[in-house]
Amino acid sequence: MSSEPGPAPSASTPSRRDFIATLGATALGSALPSLAGAAEPAGVFPADPARDLAPNRADLGTLWPEVQRLADANRFSHAFGSGRFPTFAAHQAAAREKLLEVLLYRPDPVDPQPEVVARVDCGDYLREKVTFATAPGVRVPAYVLLPKRRTGRLPAIVDLHSHGGMFLFGKEKVIDFGRNHPVMTKYHEVNYGGRPTATELVRRGYVVITIDALMFGERRVLADASIAAGWDRSRYSEEDVRTLNQVNRTREATLVKGLTLAGATWPGIVFWDDLRTVDYLVTRPEVDPARIGCQGVSMGGYRALFLTALDARIRAGCVVGFMSTVKPMVRAHLDTHSWVHFLPAIHRYLDWPDVAALAAPRSLFVQQCTRDGLFPLAGMQESLEQIGALYRSAGAAEKFTGRFYDVTHQYSRAMQDDAFAWFERQLA
Repeated sequence: MSSEPGPAPSASTPSRRDFIATLGATALGSALPSLAGAAEPAGVFPADPARDLAPNRADLGTLWPEVQRLADANRFSHAFGSGRFPTFAAHQAAAREKLLEVLLYRPDPVDPQPEVVARVDCGDYLREKVTFATAPGVRVPAYVLLPKRRTGRLPAIVDLHSHGGMFLFGKEKVIDFGRNHPVMTKYHEVNYGGRPTATELVRRGYVVITIDALMFGERRVLADASIAAGWDRSRYSEEDVRTLNQVNRTREATLVKGLTLAGATWPGIVFWDDLRTVDYLVTRPEVDPARIGCQGVSMGGYRALFLTALDARIRAGCVVGFMSTVKPMVRAHLDTHSWVHFLPAIHRYLDWPDVAALAAPRSLFVQQCTRDGLFPLAGMQESLEQIGALYRSAGAAEKFTGRFYDVTHQYSRAMQDDAFAWFERQLA
């Protein structure tokens, strides 16, 4: 091979660099002829192309169509209607395991190791303050209400408190202490018709337990800037509660971020603690382990939905003010809900009605509020139809009851009366 240099290019002979530049310019010009009349002046920030900005009443605004397309395309791979399961029982087993997987929280089992902190005689019942373990290093505070007049083992209810933007109180939301904190008096009136459910249930002969979910009550956030307020809520003024609630509200996203980095989920911890509450409850000598129910409104209904689905020891679950199919919620029912109601990845596999029907053939009562602004009415109606169909597929149609009430988001006295009569039939 010759190592001699080639002839130098003459002025009339294009260099390699000139040839490539000319070729590139020609190719670009032929590929994008439409740019000829779209030149923009140099040194000016470019204008965005025009687009239709008609209001769409969506929480996500202009991004809503993109997210809605994803939701509409999703087929809920672990739903019974997916066709991948030969029997309803096979679907239930696979779906429950998938739920436990996406919770991202399955700590080593622990003995509850309960401790009675205080006991109060309330006349016709006893109220115990207890703590018990739900995971290594984790103890949750609870109240247990015990009827005084009893013979033998009694039916029991796990009463799951709501959210309601009230972080400062958890288990206290369902209990009447006789003399309540002023903000709780108002909360009871708006959300429970002035009749906290745990107190009413114990007077009807049930052992009742209620715990603080993570981020509520004694498990709330007290940020450094709020330490001066102290920990004793009995000393808080109404203004203190409003101020500290706002701090906790801003910490929801912070909690989710922290748990994400820890490899866990907020609802995963909440649901796990509820499951472990049943572990403790069945150790109580006053409780008949074959007659346990659960109930809750709003976030409490969300918790009752998953507890009934995941724990076969729950013979009757009452889900109040929390049920819809999820696809219709994407447009305008995202900001109506707390971060705790969004369990990552679950809706790749199951819709909420699919979760609800995992309770079959055990008894399930879903109470809906027609004027509930937290959910789309069409989604609420569709959810009851789907749960009913799934219960029929399980051969347990008579075990599901779905009912609407012409009220706003709440657990009214009329709704409670229906639920308590239903519990009486299921757990008698």
